Amino acid sequence: MRAEYREEPCRSALNRVQGMPFGWSLNPYMGCAHRCTFCYVRAFELRADRPSGDAYGSSIRVKTNVAAVLRRELSRASWEREPVAIGAATDPYQPAEGRYRLTRACIEALGEFANPFSIITRGPLVVRDADVLADAARRADVSVTFSVPTLDTEIWRRTEPGTAPPHQRLRALAQLVDAGIAASVGMAPILPGLSDRRELLAEVVRAARAAGATGIWANLLHLKPGTREHFLEAIARDFPEQLPEYERLYAGRAYLPAEQTKPVREEVRALARSHGVRDRRRVRLEPPPEPEQLRIVV
Repeated sequence: MRAEYREEPCRSALNRVQGMPFGWSLNPYMGCAHRCTFCYVRAFELRADRPSGDAYGSSIRVKTNVAAVLRRELSRASWEREPVAIGAATDPYQPAEGRYRLTRACIEALGEFANPFSIITRGPLVVRDADVLADAARRADVSVTFSVPTLDTEIWRRTEPGTAPPHQRLRALAQLVDAGIAASVGMAPILPGLSDRRELLAEVVRAARAAGATGIWANLLHLKPGTREHFLEAIARDFPEQLPEYERLYAGRAYLPAEQTKPVREEVRALARSHGVRDRRRVRLEPPPEPEQLRIVV
């Protein structure tokens, strides 16, 4: 599917966020060409009367003046340099960024004002901006999270149709870490009955460690109206044997109860600890040690 790009100026760059681990978000684009079947933003698009089904991602709004607006907002006396999350509602490194470079311009602005920020992405293009990320990191707390729910090729192709392969994301992560930038892995969303098998979880943890990830965390799928309908249609098409279980698990609810999510999160934590990680968000996942060279003593 080819995306249509609509160049439209914005009136504000920073968005106040409720009910999330961060208080402010920044999205240089609206709409996402990655078209992940599970994307929670589909629910927001439905409420806004924008395409949330198969047409989601066919029209991308490009906020052409977002960096200038951001600088104006960061310069206000009332702004207290609160952390900003980039990419909460759309991937900031989707293909449009290669042309418009709006995410890069926003990083430069945040760096100039020594404002802390984090990025979440599935786009290896972020490596292009290692220079401005490193410069910003010398002035404030900066981190990048690569979303890597699974390394299973079939699950990735079916559920993340517009994204780069997971191994490419991990190679990009390794390059950022080599540049001195904190980069972690978010295993989200883990899909019940598909990517929640122990061997698949372990595969991601091992690969994250080998890439030098500075942390790893996991969240399970949630399905709100707007996302739910499209995701279940995709499951019926691509993994029909799983459909009855999804309909049972998510009957009348968007989030799974703790007794179903806790074991998977604990499994990821246990796997991380087995690879030398004690805290899933704050402790660095060190790459495997180099083989020792034998020395001959004369």
